[in-house]
Amino acid sequence: MKYYFKEPEITIDFSKNISNTDTFYVWNKNQGYSELNTQFPKDEEIVSITPDTIKFRYDVNAVKKVPVKLKTKIQFAQGYDLLDSIQINPDSIKIIGPEILVSKIAFVETDSLRLKDIKTDIHTSVPLKMPKNKNGNLKFSAKNTNIKAQVDKFTEGHVKVPVSVINIPENITIKYFPKKVYVTYYTSLSNYNNIKETDFEIVCDYNDIKSSSEYLVPKIIKKPKKVKHVKLSQEHIEFIIIE
Repeated sequence: MKYYFKEPEITIDFSKNISNTDTFYVWNKNQGYSELNTQFPKDEEIVSITPDTIKFRYDVNAVKKVPVKLKTKIQFAQGYDLLDSIQINPDSIKIIGPEILVSKIAFVETDSLRLKDIKTDIHTSVPLKMPKNKNGNLKFSAKNTNIKAQVDKFTEGHVKVPVSVINIPENITIKYFPKKVYVTYYTSLSNYNNIKETDFEIVCDYNDIKSSSEYLVPKIIKKPKKVKHVKLSQEHIEFIIIE
């Protein structure tokens, strides 16, 4: 009657009465009956054992470091944006557990971080979406990651930048115009006065000219890290070859 309200617990000694394969320890009633019987009072008798075989999976523990992937959707207040990329700390975690399970995990994703009308710096903690761990075989070095980002008010700016042409053959002389083009960009108010034309470099490659073409294609090959959404005021630079 006492077992009706509380199921009995038994202890299995893995140092004896256990056989093993490459991935399982195996206990069966024929090997373990006598030891099992000693765990019950003398006035109680084991009538049957079901199941007659129990398998315990085992594996070599492995340690793997995987990256944290941030899942986010941030809507900024009008005129505001990130000064730099979002910092994640930790940006990776260690997973400890059976190699057969750990080897299948390539990364850990965060819960979705949704923010609206943002106009101040971001400081928050986001839970990690842990892989399935039904039996508790996996251990994780962290369950959350901290998110940090600087936010500032942005404005549009523009500077006039010289255009240079590279790879002109030695036997050819060209004239091209315009010699300068406007570069439009998006930058924070705190950096606005620090942006100069020398922060940019625009070139046209003579080798990129298509046959019968009458123009060069300007490309921005240098720009400061403090600007975003950089655009040229024109896509073509006209040229003529001087004989």
